[in-house]
Amino acid sequence: MLLSIGRRPRLADLYAEVEQARGDSFRADWRITDLIRHAEQCGAPSPGVICPDDGPEFTALEEQVRAALQRKPRKEPDLARRDRRVLCEGCAAHNPTTPDLS
Repeated sequence: MLLSIGRRPRLADLYAEVEQARGDSFRADWRITDLIRHAEQCGAPSPGVICPDDGPEFTALEEQVRAALQRKPRKEPDLARRDRRVLCEGCAAHNPTTPDLS
């Protein structure tokens, strides 16, 4: 997941936008926003190739997603969420006592 976030940052940001708008999580045990923060702050491996996602296909996907966010959700947010999983021991990105650096 961390490599995917590094390779397709605009797509990861789009997932985060959906999470923020819907109040739901990417997975029941992890939020994509936590994974993005973890990748930035905790030394994730270099992604190697980065896909810029700057073509018309990605722009069309963004528009479709944002249009869908204007509609009523099909399910209740937080329906499947369980307790969050710690990403790594002592991870500053997930430690609730660590101030948010964003």
